[in-house]
Amino acid sequence: MSQQTLNVVAMGGHSLLDPSKPPLIENQFAVTAEAMKPIAKLIAEGHRLVLTHGNGPQVGFLKRRSELAAGSVHEVTLDSLVADTQGALGFMMQRTLRQDLEALGSNAEVATVVTEVEVDPNDPAFKKPTKPIGSFYTEEQAQKFSETLGWTMVEDSGRGWRRVVPSPWPKVIVQLASVKALAAAGVTVITCGGGGIPVSPDASGEKQGLEAVIDKDRASQVLATALGAERLFITTGVEKVFINFRSEHPVALDKVTLPEIKKLYAEGQFPPGSMGPKIEAAIDFLEQGGKACIICKPEQLADAFAGRAGTLIVKE
Repeated sequence: MSQQTLNVVAMGGHSLLDPSKPPLIENQFAVTAEAMKPIAKLIAEGHRLVLTHGNGPQVGFLKRRSELAAGSVHEVTLDSLVADTQGALGFMMQRTLRQDLEALGSNAEVATVVTEVEVDPNDPAFKKPTKPIGSFYTEEQAQKFSETLGWTMVEDSGRGWRRVVPSPWPKVIVQLASVKALAAAGVTVITCGGGGIPVSPDASGEKQGLEAVIDKDRASQVLATALGAERLFITTGVEKVFINFRSEHPVALDKVTLPEIKKLYAEGQFPPGSMGPKIEAAIDFLEQGGKACIICKPEQLADAFAGRAGTLIVKE
């Protein structure tokens, strides 16, 4: 494939945190710097990239901080918290990426776009929260937050209990024209952070923020399709997609076709709170014109671009 084709890379919010260290800003910068190294290498080699990122842990931290400060300062709604994390994480990503590029002798430009994504205000997700945000808790802690704060809590893939919030389906990337213009000019764009700020037109037609969090993989698919990207890369905490993941004998998938992955999805192999949205994004991307979707760990990204790592999902 030509290095000049456009690729969208969706990075998980957890790839910008080290669970073994406190989530201090300096620690987040250090982890982000490591996550950006393979990105910088790819850009320096001539690959055209548009980057997206998750914000589940980070928006959860901010939401908890807002709730703890209630009574002293105003509470901040989820749409504004998503905007806050877009700015903060975008700053960390573009600063560390620019430093890496300069070290590689590249003067490639990087820019973050605070991005709104339009959703349907009548989306069923508003009645059934499913999107995990924030920290992992014990079952006892989860029960306490459920009783005292009214949070909806779920067990998350054996890693602990997390709060879930509405996750409506993304429809339109509001700043798409700006992203297209920047990408066409050779800028590496960081956009749709945290899935984008959820907005919907009110009675007057003005777009208003909503109390929700959009899944970043779904938003990344909508973005990649709208940009005409050839490949969509989704980084996550596992090196490949697995079937029978929670069993004693999980099976890693190296390469799988669209009909095969759709069959496995229909069989319930991919939980809605973890791998499910990634597989949904892969399916939609391929059905809407994309050539391939690759799911891998962040540190494997350069190898995944060369076909040496991750799970490759293709049409046939």
